[in-house]
Amino acid sequence: MWRHVASNALSFFVVALFLLAGVIAWSAERYSSAGPLEQAICFQVERGSNIRKVSAKLSETGAITSAPLFRIGAEYAEKSGSLKAGSFRVPAGTSMEGITDIITRGGQNTCGTEIVYRIGVTANRIQVRELDPQTDRFVTLVNFDPTSSETLPEAFEDTLANPDTLYRVAMAEGVTSWQVVNVLSSIAELASDTAQVPAEGSLAPGSYDFRKGATTTSILDRMADRQDQILAQAWANRADGLPLATPEEALVLASIVEKETGLAGERRQVASVFVNRLNQGMRLQTDPTVIYGITKGEGVLGRGLRQSELRRETPWNTYLIDGLPPTPIANPGEAAINAALNPDGSKFIFFVADGTGGHAFATTLAEHNANVRKWRAIEAERASQNDG
Repeated sequence: MWRHVASNALSFFVVALFLLAGVIAWSAERYSSAGPLEQAICFQVERGSNIRKVSAKLSETGAITSAPLFRIGAEYAEKSGSLKAGSFRVPAGTSMEGITDIITRGGQNTCGTEIVYRIGVTANRIQVRELDPQTDRFVTLVNFDPTSSETLPEAFEDTLANPDTLYRVAMAEGVTSWQVVNVLSSIAELASDTAQVPAEGSLAPGSYDFRKGATTTSILDRMADRQDQILAQAWANRADGLPLATPEEALVLASIVEKETGLAGERRQVASVFVNRLNQGMRLQTDPTVIYGITKGEGVLGRGLRQSELRRETPWNTYLIDGLPPTPIANPGEAAINAALNPDGSKFIFFVADGTGGHAFATTLAEHNANVRKWRAIEAERASQNDG
């Protein structure tokens, strides 16, 4: 009898194991398979929230089919304690496993309303924009000049008052370090903890998110770290035979390229002109360096250069000095750095504006003078049209 009972118990145990294995396999498949969302959504994880609250909220929004299964899956993956507060875009059909990864991986928020402080070469702007989760594109709600005497837009003040608002600094290529510090110091949501202007050229243009109460130093450090990484990689992959002895010299040349052209397709050609000049012992003779010698990067000159300024001796006047100036004249972007270290293989040593926003390049002085005459004619025609 006892043998019969033991045999039945063993059979029951085996069946139970098979059933349990089946349930686990079914649960795992359900956890990792496509979810019920038909459209992308922005999902907010509140500060101090926990996996139970998040799973219930996800279930209410229709993003998951089972809150308990979501919690079990997150626990099994050892991610239930790694929730990140913020607003995150959840694409249509995302699995529970995918949602767990989105809300625990950290990094920049990917959804919601944000205020963007844009640092430009000639002007700064403040934008309020909101991500449309369906198109995964930001829609600009407010765009204004922070130096304007007009009353701040109501939408901007409402966004500031929202504790879930995201913040971002967007720095354009060719901005000077003084301009960056000047703007960061004016942002009320940042704790201004430095008056030190970083070395020119040491900051990487780009987009940097931050939380209210972050310090200006923390953002400057991130900008500097990124520029160090960009420069190190570009220097490691540089072309052979360049007249540049150090990464710092490459940064100087990149800043000149950045200020001389805004066209992506021209950067390597412009870089080749200056590399050819350096190789031939010619002076660089570039106006942006002269301007930097006047302004030291503190603001925009806002007018053309005078002849007296072209003759003024400064360490940056490349009409008077040989070789490169002692420092960069702005913060170049990654594309300009790569162009400086991998220039076009041209023999050009001259260039002048061509009237289309680009430049006409030349290998001889005669060709260059002809291009200059064409440009002067275009300038004269435009002047007459404006007078008319």
